[in-house]
Amino acid sequence: MDATDELVDERVLSKLRWRCRRGLLENDIFIGRFFNRFASTLTVKQVQGLNALMDLSDSDLLDLHLGRKTLAQLDANLVRDEVCEVLSMLKQPPERSI
Repeated sequence: MDATDELVDERVLSKLRWRCRRGLLENDIFIGRFFNRFASTLTVKQVQGLNALMDLSDSDLLDLHLGRKTLAQLDANLVRDEVCEVLSMLKQPPERSI
């Protein structure tokens, strides 16, 4: 198994949650939903992808989430498997409760 496929521990997850705090409420909602759904299964590779997305400005991150911009439009270096995977995870609609 590749080291990037290993799950992250609670310490890494805690630091990541802190780093992901954003200035736009909309981004905080999307990211909060992401952590609620995926925190227990995040891999090192996915954390790398999320960290790359967190380097973006709040408006660029929101534009990505809403589909107004693509990764390639923002930065060709972001078009990597781990970034695309995490962006896809962020875009998943909330789970519906019945």
